[in-house]
Amino acid sequence: MNLVKIFRLTLAAALLTAGTLAAASAQAQAPLKIGYTDVQYVLAQMPESKQIESDLKAYNTQLESQLKSKAAELETKYKTYQQGEATMTDIVKADKQKELQSMQQSIQEFQRSAEQSLQQKQQTLLKPALDKLQKNIDLVANENGYTYVFNSDGGGSPLLLHAPKEGDISDLVLKKMGVTPGAAAPVKSGPAVAPTTTTPAPITPATNKSKTKTKK
Repeated sequence: MNLVKIFRLTLAAALLTAGTLAAASAQAQAPLKIGYTDVQYVLAQMPESKQIESDLKAYNTQLESQLKSKAAELETKYKTYQQGEATMTDIVKADKQKELQSMQQSIQEFQRSAEQSLQQKQQTLLKPALDKLQKNIDLVANENGYTYVFNSDGGGSPLLLHAPKEGDISDLVLKKMGVTPGAAAPVKSGPAVAPTTTTPAPITPATNKSKTKTKK
């Protein structure tokens, strides 16, 4: 099972962009002033980031444990089936194969559900931090006369491809939140992926040339 990559900041960038693009100056005559911030850089230094990472890892571990348990149960039943296959009647064999196939499908469905659940958990954990970040971006923009603030997040698809350094308000936003800007590397983001485990190959009914024996 691949270890989840904690921050899906492409999502964060999309959420923040909707709000910041609308933060135009109330005075139509005010000169246009454009700023930008690296959402990934700021979030990585917020105190909340460590707790979010810890909570998400714990949730991921929980899902992984459940998936491994289901896979182990299937593995045990599969080995038992293989050991007794030679002495099984066709009817019993078909019933066991059907049971194994059903268990395997259940595991695959659980894995898909776990992936969605993990993504939802991630969004839930990130929302308070994103709301806080948006609020402070608005405060910094208003206090410093920025008409628009763009996202320069290098982890996703940046909306800003070139700009002067003085337009970067990332450190101002951190200071507004009481965080001392540091050299923390941006947290790399990627899709949240639930655990994967190796399960037995799909069980398919074997063709038996002999007829089912019945008691007379």
